[in-house]
Amino acid sequence: MRKLQMVDLKSQYDKIKDTVNNSIQEVLDNTAYINGPQVHEFQKNLEEYLDVKHVIPCANGTDALQIAMMGLGLKPGDEVITADFTFAATVEVIALLQLTPVLVDVEPDTFNISIEAIRNAITPRTKAIVPVHLFGQAANMEAIMAIAKEHNLYVIEDNAQAIGANYKYADGSKKKVGAISDVASTSFFPSKNLGCYGDGGAIFTNNDELAHVIRGIVNHGMYERYHHDVVGVNSRLDSVQAAVLNAKLPLLDSYNEARQAAAEKYNAAFAGHANIVTPVTKGDKDSHVFHQYTLRILNGQRDALMKHLQERGIPCAIYYPIPLHRQKAYLDERYNEADFTVTNQLVDEVMSLPMHTELNDEQIKFITDTVLEFLT
Repeated sequence: MRKLQMVDLKSQYDKIKDTVNNSIQEVLDNTAYINGPQVHEFQKNLEEYLDVKHVIPCANGTDALQIAMMGLGLKPGDEVITADFTFAATVEVIALLQLTPVLVDVEPDTFNISIEAIRNAITPRTKAIVPVHLFGQAANMEAIMAIAKEHNLYVIEDNAQAIGANYKYADGSKKKVGAISDVASTSFFPSKNLGCYGDGGAIFTNNDELAHVIRGIVNHGMYERYHHDVVGVNSRLDSVQAAVLNAKLPLLDSYNEARQAAAEKYNAAFAGHANIVTPVTKGDKDSHVFHQYTLRILNGQRDALMKHLQERGIPCAIYYPIPLHRQKAYLDERYNEADFTVTNQLVDEVMSLPMHTELNDEQIKFITDTVLEFLT
């Protein structure tokens, strides 16, 4: 059996090696390393894939989220509501811009931001909501957009983990996550469903004026060389990374389908077990693209199970072991532990198993058998 890894980038690369190498060689041959033709081609291709008017590539996913907020003109002290159970980058950029993060609880089944918690957190100072499509599962965007419209708020999708997922509306129509809100961000970190071979990110919007502002921000505030019209940053996707992404974008749907198939096999093996809660998919199958396959292990057995798996050569991880409201950098006397009952439970129960495009049946069986032999 091939060695188990949380993400098997080497096996994935081996299958697309010639295409990727040829794409990179084109960059080396034309020497346009910044804003080369590969960047513009990827931008166009991703706009078509997402059915969004504007894709603005940038240097990484964290920059993408920060630049999206800068483009909206949010001011110091403005409150931004987001989920307590997610990676720190989401709240990090809020704090960096001297905005006020308002962390709220999540749903126990999807792990996505709680609609009720959003409603309870809105104040006259609230200016934006940042839903995170956590682990690849589309958040409840129809409800979030309705709340935003009611209270005149911006919505900024953090789509770092769910590129390619579809959100299904109540009327049965669908739209790609990242193309629903005022503006969205994503990451192309190598382990993502669509990952490059370094850092990379992008911002998406259907707003022409906002797209114009953001294009200036990513390039030192310039629209014309040495003319700085807005306060900007240096955040550009380099041509080599764009070349890699161009090679992989046509395969994204098949990559996501491979993850979904692996998740179905995991779910079938664990079905009905009293101490295992498998991931929930809200909407159709394509609403969850399984960036992570995350279980809840009940009755306090999570840590012992992880030790057992690691001893058998099976990698596993906790995403995320400490809620953001307890992180030293984001402690705030405004927070009440009673408002984070779901998050506080999840950090003691969640565990992620290997999930990537190259998982095979032999590996999945070994993983699931090893989990079940410990918990049975």
